[in-house]
Amino acid sequence: MAGDRRENHIKVNILLIILVIMLNLLLSLNQTAAAAPATSSIYEQRTIHSRDGIGKYYIGREIAQVMGHLGAGWLERPNREAEEQPSKIVNVLNLKPSDVVADIGAGTGYMSFRIAPKLTTGKVLAVDIQPEMLDIIELLKKQNNITNVEPILASLTDPNLPPASVDLALMVDAYHEFAYPQEVMQGIVKALKPGGRVVLVEYRGENPLIMIKRLHKMTQKQVRKEMAAVGLVWLETKNILPQQHLMVFQRLG
Repeated sequence: MAGDRRENHIKVNILLIILVIMLNLLLSLNQTAAAAPATSSIYEQRTIHSRDGIGKYYIGREIAQVMGHLGAGWLERPNREAEEQPSKIVNVLNLKPSDVVADIGAGTGYMSFRIAPKLTTGKVLAVDIQPEMLDIIELLKKQNNITNVEPILASLTDPNLPPASVDLALMVDAYHEFAYPQEVMQGIVKALKPGGRVVLVEYRGENPLIMIKRLHKMTQKQVRKEMAAVGLVWLETKNILPQQHLMVFQRLG
């Protein structure tokens, strides 16, 4: 009898321990859910997805994998001007000498250093999430004696720009890789001065003959939907580049 009571007592203790573990697990799950950002419902995560994407979808579009700093050579390739004609981008931005331009996803600063000479009393904020890219920009600044390019380290969700400080935000082949596109764009919109503009350059997703991976291209329709989601108004699309859209949006008010 004593043995049976002892065995029953052990079983009860085991059950109590299991219940405590389950309650702690439930409490932990509830705390995790409460701590999750409210914006999580904006995105959809899928287990089956393109190998070139991160499995995360925003307004029906899968977000592309980021090209890391090891791809810096691609950004600085000698034939980039012949292939993409980025000098045309600078020429149509209608920049004023005093403008502050945010080059979002600046990479090696390829566009930043081409815009900087136009801003004789202004500056370029070269924004990137990769410290290694910003190190390259700092090196090139010193080599070329350029003083009006300011590297800024961003996070996945925040471009780290002061409110109402930017006349124009430029994204060249970068936006489609943002892991949190809505949060980043909300930060950019806050950083724009009243009437400030956003310019996106993206390979044309409508054209299957453009030999760029599908997730690294965007259709104009998709871009306009995503910019409208953060309150930006489409102004125009300039078809001046051989392979890319140049789309201009504006913050009203």
